[in-house]
Amino acid sequence: MISALESILFAIGDEGLTLIDISNILEIEVDKVTELIDKLNEKYKDENSGIELKILGNKYKLVTKKENKKYLEALSLENSNNLSQTALVTLAIIAYNEPVTRIAVDKIRGNNSSNMIRSLVSKGFVEVAGKSDEPGKPNLYKTTDRFLDYFNLASLDKLPELKEEVEVLDEEIDLFESRYKEGA
Repeated sequence: MISALESILFAIGDEGLTLIDISNILEIEVDKVTELIDKLNEKYKDENSGIELKILGNKYKLVTKKENKKYLEALSLENSNNLSQTALVTLAIIAYNEPVTRIAVDKIRGNNSSNMIRSLVSKGFVEVAGKSDEPGKPNLYKTTDRFLDYFNLASLDKLPELKEEVEVLDEEIDLFESRYKEGA
């Protein structure tokens, strides 16, 4: 059964599988799946193995060991520098405040985030999580499992704590008044 578990995790790739998915596929109880996962983890702890089993975004996935990152980068299989600083800031704002509207992201950033959010949605890092009750029913955005994978996080609970909390103000900002005050 360990071989079967390894095979299905390899075959599913980046998508990963939940405990329930694995249980259903292997037709065994969840507690047996947990035992198999523990045994497979022991196998991968061998320093000669180039892969490991991780839980990312509530799904189990086979991933390459971080010690081999430089070799993978040489093959252009993994490049952690392909998100701009603006994209990283926007992602952080969404991750720490989700679900959040674009307007709230704009208020925190101090800039229009429409294009950046659209880009992050197209790259699969952010998705629409519903509609806000605010006037106009703007979209609410949240991060995806791809975001968790990219930053090697099991869940949003694993995000580093913020040293300073940023609070989004609910009141309207008079852009003319804030940008063009006399004497400013």
